Amino acid sequence: MLKQFVKDKTYVFIDASNIYYSQKKVGWKVDFLKLIRYLQAQTDLRRIYFYTAYDPNQPKQRKFLDFLEIIGYVVRTKKVKFIKDMTLEDGGFHKGNLDVELTIDAVHNINNYQTLILCSGDSDFEALLKYAKSFRKNCIVVSTKNHVSVELLKQAKFVDLKKLKDFVLFEDR
Repeated sequence: MLKQFVKDKTYVFIDASNIYYSQKKVGWKVDFLKLIRYLQAQTDLRRIYFYTAYDPNQPKQRKFLDFLEIIGYVVRTKKVKFIKDMTLEDGGFHKGNLDVELTIDAVHNINNYQTLILCSGDSDFEALLKYAKSFRKNCIVVSTKNHVSVELLKQAKFVDLKKLKDFVLFEDR
C-alpha cells in the first residue's frame, strides 16, 4: 500500500505523542515491530526515528523504549515536565515536546534520503515539509483523518493510519 508513494532511500520520523492520540481516535494500537517490518518491506528504509517524552518513574515505558532500540528504531527522548497551572483541576499538566529535535534530525540528514515519512499531523511540521520539498524530497504524512492539519495535507501525500491497520495492528499475545 505504501510502496506506491515511496521513492528510493527512506527515513521515517515518528512523533510519538501524535501517534498516541491517533491510536486513541481509531481505537486500536500500532505494533511497532510490525510497523518496522512493514516499512522494511514497502520501502528502502534506512532509518526510523521515534520521538517521545518519558517519565523516569515508569519502568514499563523504559522497557518499551529499550525494545524499540533493539529492533532498530533510533529513539530520541526528553524527560517529561510538569507545567503548573492552578486553573486546572490537577494543578497543571505533563508536557514533553520533541518537534525541534525531529526537525533537526530531518534537516541534518536531508542528503541521506529521498523519501521522508512523517508520522504526525501537527501543523508545526509544515516548514519542515516545505524545506524537504525544496530539496526535491518526496514527503508522506501518516496520521488519521481529522487529526492531521490542513497545512500538512497541502505539503505531502497523506496516508491514513487506518489503511495500514491490517499490517501494523497490535494484537495481545
